[in-house]
Amino acid sequence: MKLSLCMIVKNEEVALPKCLESVKNVVDEIVVLDTGSTDNTPQIAQDFGAKVHYFPWCNNFSTARNESLKYVTGDWVLVLDADETLAPGIGKQIREVIEIEDYLLINLVRQEVGATQSPYSLVSRLFRNHPDIRFDRPYHALVDDSVQEILNKENYWQVGYLPSVAILHAGYQKAIINQQNKYIKAAASMEEFYAAHPDDAYVCSKLGALYVEMGKINEGINLLEHGLNLLVGSSKNSEKSPALWLQDAKKIKIQKTLSDDRAEENYDILYELNYHLGIAYTHLKNFPLAISHYQAAVKLPIYPLLKLGGYNNLGNLLKATGDLPGAKNAYETALKIDDSFVTGYYNLGMVCKAMGLYLEAIDAYNAAIFLNPDYAEAYQNLGVVLLKVGDVENSMVAFEFAINLHEKDNPLEAKRLLQGLQEMGFLGDR
Repeated sequence: MKLSLCMIVKNEEVALPKCLESVKNVVDEIVVLDTGSTDNTPQIAQDFGAKVHYFPWCNNFSTARNESLKYVTGDWVLVLDADETLAPGIGKQIREVIEIEDYLLINLVRQEVGATQSPYSLVSRLFRNHPDIRFDRPYHALVDDSVQEILNKENYWQVGYLPSVAILHAGYQKAIINQQNKYIKAAASMEEFYAAHPDDAYVCSKLGALYVEMGKINEGINLLEHGLNLLVGSSKNSEKSPALWLQDAKKIKIQKTLSDDRAEENYDILYELNYHLGIAYTHLKNFPLAISHYQAAVKLPIYPLLKLGGYNNLGNLLKATGDLPGAKNAYETALKIDDSFVTGYYNLGMVCKAMGLYLEAIDAYNAAIFLNPDYAEAYQNLGVVLLKVGDVENSMVAFEFAINLHEKDNPLEAKRLLQGLQEMGFLGDR
């Protein structure tokens, strides 16, 4: 099977080389649609062997992506943005899974690099080069609706996903979002779409979440609750099993989607609606309602890795409201899902410290530091707990690391911590 990478780009000379480097030994063809670059983006793409085509930007991602599909000659299409890369080692799984005859679409797990709240999402970025597959919606462009139409007519196809992280995404780190003014662009595009499609639960989820991020909390809640009302009836009436694991002859795990059940297709959207309502009500200090939405979210039968942010935020709220055992359980559940979740170990350490479970707290902080050796707060709280158990020597070592790390990024905290230790008779003049 021939695999084609398909991209739309504009002024991406900084990010594009890393993206294309990650796929050069995986794909057979690179198709790049440039929408008006004024920098060296087209030449960089050509240097990687890409077929570069040009299309004037029309403020609609779906239109541009559909234009780019016209130039694809491969049997399968992989879609990436310039600020995304393939995860190391995932190429072999992708090449093997596209050899399976039954699959029309393979969803891929995307990790938001640097995110601490909800670092994983499922994206429909690997699909067969079928003439009826097309992107819809001007922002957050998706092929899902067209795939569903195909499944309704050609019911021999299956949809699945690779469970391993496949895509690493750097574009939604907060500084980058602010720099590129993505909030305003996204809101304008989605508001126009929502005006014409007021009963689209997906756009309710995306636009409502964006409003919450922009500080328009009440507007966000109204949209999110409207989306929830659109879906909750069908979700409650669903009687089918939500997901079935299968393993193909090549031993590649993917999850089969039961495409004939609309309620099951909506579970991911229901999760996002509840998750963002949890965030919104947390902003309003309505902790009981926020907790109830997070609890509803994590109970949904979706791919567990996608629930990581929900369990983490639930733990934070339970801790804040005094339910320390509940918070501990939420953090431990998150770590069972992803044992490389650094923030989860730190939060587990904090709740164990509050419960007086000092040895468990030490283990959790050490796990966080092992995964992120520059985690100043983890060193600092490790120092506190070590001091509580009487291990003064190692406590001072941890505090020294914390002070040195804070001096790089938070010099006021470094000064405060050093002064406090000196007042207690620890750490001499520096």
